[in-house]
Amino acid sequence: MTTQAQVTALLAELQRESGIALVFIAHDLAVVRQVSDRVAVMRGGEVVEEGPVDEVYDRPAHAYTRRLLAAVPALDPGLAAERRTVRREVFA
Repeated sequence: MTTQAQVTALLAELQRESGIALVFIAHDLAVVRQVSDRVAVMRGGEVVEEGPVDEVYDRPAHAYTRRLLAAVPALDPGLAAERRTVRREVFA
């Protein structure tokens, strides 16, 4: 298990056991999705989109969020092709 996986597992355990809320700030969008219930996307120090993590990741409303998510590499060939299409649309 990687150090990153150990830390995120520990944070999840602390949340479950104590019921605390955590603010997790990261640039790794895969980790953010894994550990978050809600997400806020910031650009230039301002929140441009926020909401439940599945809603923001699956149906991003802001163009900046769409660009961020389209830039995430994908191992799945179908998903990679879909993201290339989104990148062409977003950056056109």
